[in-house]
Amino acid sequence: MKKLYGFMLVLVLGLSLAACGEEETSGSEGSDGGDPDKLVIGFVPSQDSDTIADTVEPLADRLGEELGVEVEGRVLTSYNALVEAMGANQVQVGFIPAFGYVLANEQYDVEVILKSIRYGSGTYKAQYVVQADSGIETLADLEGKVWAYPDGASTSGFLFPASQLMNEFDLDSVEALQTEFFSNSTAAGGHDNAAIAVYEGDADVATTFDDARSELEEEYPDVMDKLKVIGYTDEIPNDTISVVPELSDEMVAEIKEVFLSFNDDEEMIEIMNSVYNWDAIDEATDEEYQVVKDTYQEFKDSISLD
Repeated sequence: MKKLYGFMLVLVLGLSLAACGEEETSGSEGSDGGDPDKLVIGFVPSQDSDTIADTVEPLADRLGEELGVEVEGRVLTSYNALVEAMGANQVQVGFIPAFGYVLANEQYDVEVILKSIRYGSGTYKAQYVVQADSGIETLADLEGKVWAYPDGASTSGFLFPASQLMNEFDLDSVEALQTEFFSNSTAAGGHDNAAIAVYEGDADVATTFDDARSELEEEYPDVMDKLKVIGYTDEIPNDTISVVPELSDEMVAEIKEVFLSFNDDEEMIEIMNSVYNWDAIDEATDEEYQVVKDTYQEFKDSISLD
């Protein structure tokens, strides 16, 4: 009888310890069992990746202080890489442009919470940049030329210019645009790199945000004279701060509140401006990005983001 009692005691103790272990494992995601103990903010390179990485560090530190959690700023290789990282919950907060947000929202239910304000506006345009002495004056003159764009998931660098050119010149696919209208096209890895490709003669036209040339003046003092703009797209909604669906409503509300508080902090706005030329941060809703969704739907089946 004593042996049986002893066996039952050991069994109960073992089950209790196992239950405690499960509780500890499930709680490792965060103090409330859901939100992470470490928050990762993702960025993409509109300029040199190392420069962005250095610049966003104090932003991540400040956000971590306000939220009371560790925050890491991570620079990914492309817009699509950031979307995929958010889809895998490896990045919880993404600084992503409108097109990247549309992809992330469609594929992974990522939610936009905030947007950038530049020069007092929540929208901007894309531009077509060529060498000033190239003889290229209109979009029609681009036929047969070499096109440099920042990234295949860039709103201003790719989506809106591609849509505009396909509609204007009756092209039925992105492939036709890249291989039949243009003689060649290349993803340059950033708006600055796309413009530099034209500056150095490696491409005939670059599509960038307006006006990416100003970002290059320190390194290329004659860039405003050597490169000219021959056209613009329609208005585009500004970049977003978006979050993954795994975050709790409470955490999302805190993140939004902290970022909005930066509007009253000159130092933090200066950091935001140095990273992406943001002058202020404003609340945003999914409905504001419907024009981007509609543009994407025009050639969704023919676009490749690899």
